[in-house]
Amino acid sequence: MASPFVEIDAGGRSVRITNPDRVYFPARGETKLDLANYYISVADGIVRALRDRPCMLHRYPEGVGGEKIYQKRLPKGAPDWVDTVEVSFPSGRTADELCVTEIGCVVWAVQMSTVEFHPWHTRKFAVEQPDELRIDLDPQPGTGFDDAKKVAAVVHEVLDELGWQGWPKTSGNRGVHIYVRIKPDHGFKEVRRAALAFAREVERRMPDQATTAWWKEERGEKIFLDFNQNAKDRTIAAAYSVRGFPHGPVSAPVTWDELPDVETDDFTIATMPARFAELGDLHAGIDDVHVDIAPLLEWSERDERDHGLGEAPYPPNYPKMEGEPMRVQPSRARKPD
Repeated sequence: MASPFVEIDAGGRSVRITNPDRVYFPARGETKLDLANYYISVADGIVRALRDRPCMLHRYPEGVGGEKIYQKRLPKGAPDWVDTVEVSFPSGRTADELCVTEIGCVVWAVQMSTVEFHPWHTRKFAVEQPDELRIDLDPQPGTGFDDAKKVAAVVHEVLDELGWQGWPKTSGNRGVHIYVRIKPDHGFKEVRRAALAFAREVERRMPDQATTAWWKEERGEKIFLDFNQNAKDRTIAAAYSVRGFPHGPVSAPVTWDELPDVETDDFTIATMPARFAELGDLHAGIDDVHVDIAPLLEWSERDERDHGLGEAPYPPNYPKMEGEPMRVQPSRARKPD
């Protein structure tokens, strides 16, 4: 028997949604069709966040309580108007990933059971040269969203001193993300090095609350500034992406003024449409200015020259990088005789 379906309009595209009544978010009972309509309600925002970027999909065929599929390659059966871009991974393998150009692409991905959208920080025109520096504030055990917001205030302070504009959003879980648009003049290695230098500056200003320690055993009860989110093939949830939890939280753009007072659960698939209708896309101006990361690369040289702070470990699936320290957690490292 054929699956039940409805046809919905997504920016002028007719997209078929099968099993529209399947519950995806059990806390309130939102369905697959509700998810599609959510993304249509924030179309300008989600398309701006994803436009022309390679995108990894987090798919939940049975809803967020079921199996989660990490989809890098475009699922089969895509219409000819769904765009892709070829990317290569640290392993050397390649794949054609979804490259959103319109809201119809997003809704088609929902039809393919996608809940979360995780874009690269490059675009299809230059897939090896990031145009976005990402500051990811990741609470460690013993800390939470309130602690991340305090670190975000210092991030804002450092950005102001650089004369740069940062664009904050909730992660949709416990953290905070801040994006900075940069000139696509450098590769992943240089952008990651710039992000590490920025993170170390924040760490110096609040050493009891922030850390750049890659090994979990060294972080303590602090907010981890995850510089490795700027490495190749590392992705985080896009602005306006729903997250795969039962209450359907959303990674929500916020203003710097409101950030101290918001709670991550303020923003869900149920509440975001009205907020978007009232305020529009708070990241609407994000592409107006692209800054030069040269000051951060100078900070990186200063850190190595004056403080002995060189390269930091890459994630374990990356090849050994030039200048990288020994990739083994300190408690397991062989001690000198």
